[in-house]
This record gives sequence, C-alpha cells and structure tokens, in this order.
Amino acid sequence: MKADCHIHMVLDGYNWRDAIARHTEKPDEAFIRQALSRYQEMGYTYLRDGGDRWGVGKKARELAPEYGITYRTPLSPLHRKDHYGGFIGTAYETLKEFTRLVVRTKEAGGDFIKIMISGLMDFNQFGVLTEPGLPDGEIRQLIHIAHGEGMAVMVHANGARTVEAAASAGVESVEHGAYLDADALAAMEEMGTVWVPTLSTVANLRGTGRFSESDVEKILESTKENLANYKGLVAPGTDAGAWAVPHGICSEEALLGEIGIGPDRLEDGICRIQEIF
Repeated sequence: MKADCHIHMVLDGYNWRDAIARHTEKPDEAFIRQALSRYQEMGYTYLRDGGDRWGVGKKARELAPEYGITYRTPLSPLHRKDHYGGFIGTAYETLKEFTRLVVRTKEAGGDFIKIMISGLMDFNQFGVLTEPGLPDGEIRQLIHIAHGEGMAVMVHANGARTVEAAASAGVESVEHGAYLDADALAAMEEMGTVWVPTLSTVANLRGTGRFSESDVEKILESTKENLANYKGLVAPGTDAGAWAVPHGICSEEALLGEIGIGPDRLEDGICRIQEIF
C-alpha cells in the first residue's frame, strides 16, 4: 500500500502565495486533477490532507475516487488567533469558539480535526521555533473537545513539551515533531500516537541556498536520531505542497529507510492512520 499521510493540495511546492491565489475564487480543478493523476501514476492509493479554508482538499476528496485514491481532509485547519496557521486555516479566540468550529467541521463533513499548536522550525537556527507551543492545558482542552465530538485529531506540533502534552491527551497523530526528547517519545509510544515526521520538507531544503545548510542538516539529523529511538507507530508524509516538496515527486519512504524504518513498520502506521482517520 502506498500512502502519503500529510499533503497540502492547496499548495504547489513553489510559491505558497501564488498557489493559494490559484484557488481563492474556487478550487482549481485542473490543478487538482493533475496532482491526483501524478499520485495515481506513482501508485498512491491513500492521501491525507492537512487542510485549507478554500475547499481545495474537499474538492480533491470528491475527485480522488476517479483515480483509485482514498482521500481524507479536515477541511480547514484550526489555529489560535494571531498564532501560526493564519495563512491557511481558521482562527479561534476562545474555547467556546473552538468548540463551535469543531462542530461546524463535523457537520460539514470533515474527516478529522487538524489543530496547529506550535510554530515552525527556524531553518536558520537549529533548536529554535518560530513561536513556542500553546500552553499544555489548552492543548489538552482542545483535543478533549474534538474527541468529545467523536473526531480524531491531527496536530501540527514541534517541541518536546508541546508534543508530550498532545500525546498525553490522546492525540491520534503528530505531524513534524522536531526537537523531541525521551519524555515526549515515551508519551507517544505509551498512547499509541502515530508520528508523521515529514522528513522531506527538511531534507529537500538541502542545496537550495535558501537557508543555512548546516542548520538544516542539524534539524534533519536531530529528527532522524529521535526516530531511530522511537518504538511507536510511524507513517510516511511528505508535506507535499510545502516549499521544495512538489506533489507526487518526493519519497518519504527512502528517507525513513535510511534509519531502518522499512515498509513493514510503515505499513503498521499507515493502517492505523486509515483506521482512525
């Protein structure tokens, strides 16, 4: 089974502003079909989208069966106002508002809930995030609310304490997961969290000249080291659509294979993703 468990159909891997502009009036069906056709040619049968507020993932889900692909989307990802995620998702200010958004997502046919709970890696400064994670208590409440509505949760999360809080709250999958430690890894293992590390989005920055080569390499190696120590579930996700990660071209499996995470183990992670998302 070939799966990419983290893509962004709304993006194209080159310029996020231009990519989003392509879809703002309505989803660009020709672009979506071209991407789905590429995935089909490469043998993909399962895609999980990270969401967007313009309905691109929803349109892709509608078209995907024509290409023999099962497609899952959270519709729009949710983020705290004035925190990371505003370029692609829907903001909440209070837990009451977040609850309304979860219910709205469920009623609109979202397959799961996506929450942005931390910033990105600063690719020019190893060990630094563009912003810290949300408070632990808020992370737990957000996940509890989504679960209360019967929805599985995907979190965009970096940083050990942020990931530990999400895993301890029972989050189903952690996306990215930079800068973890033994406690965060243990929490994910204990709770059966699926880690989707999206190595491609870091590895593909090498040699581009856009960021510090040494810091990019350190970020990549740090995550690989944590993966080598992680005994829990892992699933492949390229973060396709992110800069330097065009749709249907990158192979996350090869990067994971470099640290001994082979097809059999990935199959376990993919099966779990398909089961709960």
